Order: sequence, then C-alpha cells, then structure tokens
Amino acid sequence: MALGNRYKSVPGAGTLAALILVLVFGSPWYADWASKNADPETAGGWFLNLLAWPRWSFDTSDSLRDILVTDLKAILLVVLTALFLYLLPGSQLARARGTISQFFSGWSAYIFAGGFAALFTTLFLANPSLIAAFRAAGNGASYGLFVGWIIGLATLGGYRGTR
Repeated sequence: MALGNRYKSVPGAGTLAALILVLVFGSPWYADWASKNADPETAGGWFLNLLAWPRWSFDTSDSLRDILVTDLKAILLVVLTALFLYLLPGSQLARARGTISQFFSGWSAYIFAGGFAALFTTLFLANPSLIAAFRAAGNGASYGLFVGWIIGLATLGGYRGTR
C-alpha cells in the first residue's frame, strides 16, 4: 500500500528534500564534477554549479576552521529550512492542501534558510566583515531562489503539524 499525502507533513517533506539536495549536490564528488564539466557561462552549467553551493567537505588539506564553516553552512541550511517551514504560515492559512501557498511557503523557506545559513557561517570565518556577511547572504538567498522551487514542490499536498 502506497503512503498518500495523508502521512506527509510540510516541514518533514521539505526538510527531507533539503537534506537530499545538500547530501547529493553539496558532496565533494558532485562539486568537483560540476566545476570541471559544467560551463558556468551557459545557463545549464551555471545551474549545475549553483547546486553545489552548500558544499560540505572533509578534506584534510583544508584548515579545521574552513572545514567546520563549510560543513556548518550545509547543516544550517537543512536545520533552518525545517525551522522556516514550521514557522511560515502560508500553507497553514490555505483552505485546502496542495495549494499554491504551500509551494511558495516551501520555496521562500529555502530562500530564507540559504541567506541566513550563509550569513551566520560568515561570522565564524577568520576575519569576518559586514560586507562579507552581506555578500554571503546574497549568495545564499540566490541559491535558495533558484533551487528552492524543489522544496516548494516537495511540500505540496502535505499537512501542517500533527493531527
């Protein structure tokens, strides 16, 4: 018996989609492949490189601080996605599940999560600056804008909270 939308919560489905995006496309293997094989001067290549933005690493040649900041960005992206999916009221106010408000709520949660994850992790860099934090937040929000529709689709039809 297939599980229907009756068992799919909005925060759970969106968080699972965010985790899969980060684990697959943020992996060192995908990021290396995208940087070597995808031309960033084409729309498709640019998007393939953008998918690798929340990259995580366990490379021993990097400094421990760089590894922790990089990994923290990927972890925060997933955690903040769950938090924003829970807090955003779009699908909660909708009359029926599967409406466009759920889609935009999931999408916007990923935009906010990307921006704030980048902003917070910039504070842990060796020489943090306000302009670096703003640029990082812009990059994170840009990532969320172009990739967050996947989270929006994942949240369609789910229920809010517990029943």
